[in-house]
Amino acid sequence: MIPEDVRRPPRAAARTRVARVTDSSTRPLAVFDLDNTLADTAHRQHFLEGRPREWDAFFAAAPQDPPLAEGVALAVESARECEVVYLTGRPERCRQDTLAWLADHGLPAGRVYMRRNADRRPARFTKLEILRRLGRDREVRVLVDDDELVCDDAERAGFTVVRARWAGRSAALEDAQEREGRT
Repeated sequence: MIPEDVRRPPRAAARTRVARVTDSSTRPLAVFDLDNTLADTAHRQHFLEGRPREWDAFFAAAPQDPPLAEGVALAVESARECEVVYLTGRPERCRQDTLAWLADHGLPAGRVYMRRNADRRPARFTKLEILRRLGRDREVRVLVDDDELVCDDAERAGFTVVRARWAGRSAALEDAQEREGRT
């Protein structure tokens, strides 16, 4: 049997191959976290150090996050071969600020998956749930995240992980991610 591409006129075959390569629905996914992976949250950590934690102020300060050069460079590089998507523990109410921040810092366009406003499960549960859903229909080439628990669970589930260790660690943020399910 002759392969279908061979039976077509050469121009039609070339057009078909180009369409397949550039069709974003067939490209693998590169999944990026935001806080302390692409965005430096150090300037707003103090909102999480006291009791009660100042969540509204913490998220209101997110538009002023400086970008983390290592994470941004990796996202831009990944966009050459993958469709870049963003998976964050930020609540849905932060969507407009988040989209503006991504655009303002030259990050690749991509879908943004956020936590429902009332969802207080730890990030390792919410993110793994979304990763598995994404992986049903597409190859997830890599997850890039700073949360060690998220990374551990993703690796155990069979995902390739890059641990974003280029931002300073914050015990308050790590505790909030695990105990309060807020980011």
